[in-house]
Amino acid sequence: MGGHAVDPWRSARRTLAVLLFGWFAAAGTAGVSYLALRWVAVPIGVGILLCLTFAVLLALLHRAAWIALLSLVPAVFILVGAVQYAPEAALEARGVRERVVIVADSAEVTGGKNHRYTLRTSDGEELDERLTYKGDAWAPEVGDRLDVVLDPEGVVPMEKADEIDPAGRLNSLIAGVVAWTLMTLLAGRRGYVRRRAGKGESLLLSL
Repeated sequence: MGGHAVDPWRSARRTLAVLLFGWFAAAGTAGVSYLALRWVAVPIGVGILLCLTFAVLLALLHRAAWIALLSLVPAVFILVGAVQYAPEAALEARGVRERVVIVADSAEVTGGKNHRYTLRTSDGEELDERLTYKGDAWAPEVGDRLDVVLDPEGVVPMEKADEIDPAGRLNSLIAGVVAWTLMTLLAGRRGYVRRRAGKGESLLLSL
């Protein structure tokens, strides 16, 4: 009965629905990033929620949980690309480049791995905005000279000039979406075959 009861058109509609949701998740995260340039945490939170929802839908479509874990790999590319593309594109389009020297690091006073650097330009002017960096690996130190890009409108946080790569972020986003698309088509086909064979009852043990 399992094989004869499965409607191929219904399986195709399910596959298309999951595929469209995946595209929406990527585009939606990028859109939120554009609308909330000042608050990076907002698109990150929205993106994580949408990516996890896509993973669950993909597992239900495929009737196996392992593919949900596999989908998290391209999800990282999508999150990085979608969250960082908009602010970096804004800095590239209207940002002002400055050569600065680090004169103070908040982590030297407060401890921890969250750095807020005080910067001084080549003209001796101290910038009001602070450059942030999380982590100790390759963290800049007081006395280091950097090229930074500032948003004259004060909306996008400043970034190191050599880290601004909107084209690379867009490529990351596209690569993730392409991977999701292929995975969804494969999951839809495989899920249809499994349902026809009557093997759609277990999400944890099915291969």
